Amino acid sequence: MTPERRERLLSVLNKRQAGLTVVLENVQDPHNISAVMRTCDAVGIQEIYVLNNKIARHKKWGARSSSSAAKWLTIHQFSDTAECVAALRQKYDKIFTTHLAADAVSLYEIDFTGSVALVFGNEHDGVSDEVRALADGNFIIPQVGIIKSLNISVACAVSIYEALRQRTIAGCYEKRNLPDGQFEALLEKWGFEEEE
Repeated sequence: MTPERRERLLSVLNKRQAGLTVVLENVQDPHNISAVMRTCDAVGIQEIYVLNNKIARHKKWGARSSSSAAKWLTIHQFSDTAECVAALRQKYDKIFTTHLAADAVSLYEIDFTGSVALVFGNEHDGVSDEVRALADGNFIIPQVGIIKSLNISVACAVSIYEALRQRTIAGCYEKRNLPDGQFEALLEKWGFEEEE
C-alpha cells in the first residue's frame, strides 16, 4: 500500500461513526439498497443491518461488486427479527423506526449525538409491526406536500444527513470513533481492495 493510499484510508476510518447505523427491513429493490449504502459510506456509517424475513436474501450488492459501496461497509444480514434486534441492542442505545403514527416525533427532535439505529422498511408496507413494537420510538420526516412518503433511499439520506449535521456540531467526527480492533482490521482489509 502506498503512503498516499494509507493516508486516504486512515482519513476515512478516522471519521467512521460507531454509534450510528441503518437497518433495512425487507427492502426489495437492490438499487434502493445500493443508494442507501453509498449514502451510509458518505456520512461515515460503517455497519448496516439487512433484515430479510419476508423476501429472499439479496446477492447483487455483494462485497465483490466494484460498483457498490458494499465493499467498504460491514453488512450484517438477518432472517430473524428478534436476532436482528438483539444484535442492535448490544451496540446501540436507541432504535427508531420510520413510521407515520400518532406517537411519531419529527426527525429533527431525535438526538443523533448518542448511539442510534434507524430502521427503514419495505417500499410498499414500511416497517413491520413486529419491529415497531421492539423499537424505542417512531419518527417522521416533516413534509408539506400531498404525498406523505419519500423513496426509501431519499428518506434514509435525509435522516442520516441530519445525523451528520448534529454529530459534526458535537465534534463526533473530530476523534476516532471505531474500536481499535475494528479500526485495524478494516485498515488491513481495505488495503487489499482495489482503489475506487
